[in-house]
Amino acid sequence: MRKLIHIAPLLMFVVLVLALFSFLQRDVDQLNSVLIDKNFPQFSLTKLENEDVVLTKNDISDFPAIVNVWATWCITCRVEHPFLLKLKEKSEVQIYGLNYKDDRQKALSLLAREGNPFKFSIYDKDGLLAIDLGVYGAPETFLINADGIIKARHVGALTPDIWDQKFLIHLQ
Repeated sequence: MRKLIHIAPLLMFVVLVLALFSFLQRDVDQLNSVLIDKNFPQFSLTKLENEDVVLTKNDISDFPAIVNVWATWCITCRVEHPFLLKLKEKSEVQIYGLNYKDDRQKALSLLAREGNPFKFSIYDKDGLLAIDLGVYGAPETFLINADGIIKARHVGALTPDIWDQKFLIHLQ
């Protein structure tokens, strides 16, 4: 019995290490979303650019579209920003922003300084819409087809390769 008491902490440690290694081997990009093939969620939040304007799901009306979750505190969001600006120039899709748990003035300053790829940004200070979307953090991008259905989701920076592999196939 005494041996078991001495071995138990070691066994628990080994089990914990094995569990943590199994999480490390998972592909973060493959996070499932229960919203794939479902309607974009309803919301009522203010516009980043004008806090007096309340936006709803109906304001996302130009399809196909992407909704890009971003924030000024998100370093990876700045990495993907030049690609979003190029995507806007191509006019393949309408780009909407979801400014996530951010400071409104900092977000507006960043867009003024770096360029604004978004038709508009939804200001989600408390992360309410992000919760409904199942967002883990920023950046995340959702593709919405012409019927208003979420067809793809990407966690992490959106790049030309990811665009071609995960999003473009839904637009053809």
